[in-house]
Amino acid sequence: MNLNIPNWLIILSGIGQIFTALIYPYIRHQVFDWYNDVKQLKPLNQEIAKTYGRYIQGLNFSFGLIAIVFTNELKEQSALSVALTGLIAAYWVGKVATQIAYYPMYDIPKRKLFKFGSYGMNTLFVLFAVVNSGLFFTNFFGHYN
Repeated sequence: MNLNIPNWLIILSGIGQIFTALIYPYIRHQVFDWYNDVKQLKPLNQEIAKTYGRYIQGLNFSFGLIAIVFTNELKEQSALSVALTGLIAAYWVGKVATQIAYYPMYDIPKRKLFKFGSYGMNTLFVLFAVVNSGLFFTNFFGHYN
């Protein structure tokens, strides 16, 4: 399998991943009222929830930065590029699967901004999953052929 994923698409994906990291606090606060829900937890569980939120934000930002700064290296079919693109692809495929499996059960506020925002974010998540899965499969089959 030899897909030629253009650099501009990888960079666009990277910019999108950084955007998701930067917009994440707004979504938690404005859309999900997350901070009020977290306040209902015991103090240790509050800190755990906040820590996981920071992990998500940090991973999204880091994956985006890697895509922008190391675009060519992500395509070089080395063992490291196989591992890294596999990790990033698994992360985003898992995110898309979670969105499909669990999020429709919950009621998101009905404001138009949030409705269109959810479509936009889901489109970005699918883009990240597709681009990084394509990179992974190209690297994997290129490296192990």
